[in-house]
Amino acid sequence: MTLEASAITVRFGGIRAVEDVSLRLHQGEIVGLIGPNGAGKTTLVNVLSGFQRPRAGRIALNGEDATRWPAHRFARNGVVRTFQAVRLYPGMTVAENVETALVGTGLGRAAARGQALEILNYLGLTGRAALPAKALSYGDERRVGIARALAMEPRFLLLDEPAAGLNIGEAEELDRTIARIRDDFSCGILVIEHNMALVMNLCERLHVLATGRTLAEGTPAEVMANPAFKDAYLGADA
Repeated sequence: MTLEASAITVRFGGIRAVEDVSLRLHQGEIVGLIGPNGAGKTTLVNVLSGFQRPRAGRIALNGEDATRWPAHRFARNGVVRTFQAVRLYPGMTVAENVETALVGTGLGRAAARGQALEILNYLGLTGRAALPAKALSYGDERRVGIARALAMEPRFLLLDEPAAGLNIGEAEELDRTIARIRDDFSCGILVIEHNMALVMNLCERLHVLATGRTLAEGTPAEVMANPAFKDAYLGADA
């Protein structure tokens, strides 16, 4: 199964956010979407998950045209994303936050509670289950955001800066967690991330954006050797 963006263009007034970008994500692989701030990464993920309509181009899920699908239809078909701002319900417990996502899939409350606790255990958050979300550390907030995404049983998981604000140890643990999710859930994972050590270690392929356009793509080694990437990230004399 594949999630594919073909020749996507998004403009906001006269501002070009994404211009003629194509990207393909297969189930079972991890792809890094990288680039400087303002490169168009989040806009592209918004298009891939139904939160933004493109001005031009096509989104296809396993060959079916999904360009005009609303966000909830993407989610119901297994395309699930997290956000830079985690958006937990602060007055609810951690378990209730995940339970709410499961109830939204049609589960009853009792079944949702049991499954929520299973997901939290999977992510090492059992000890946080009864805490109010507002009491969580920043790193734990991001893990709960991933837990809510896993509640939707993703076939494709789009992670928007999951390592933002994490310390080195937390980022290394996140690296292992994402790889385990790919293996255990057999899903394709697209990771927007500025932590280059994480994406170089974790991802089979990288897609680099700059000023809304594709700058480079390939394996981490191929991208690192690409002159355009080296100019943009390391300077022309690197």
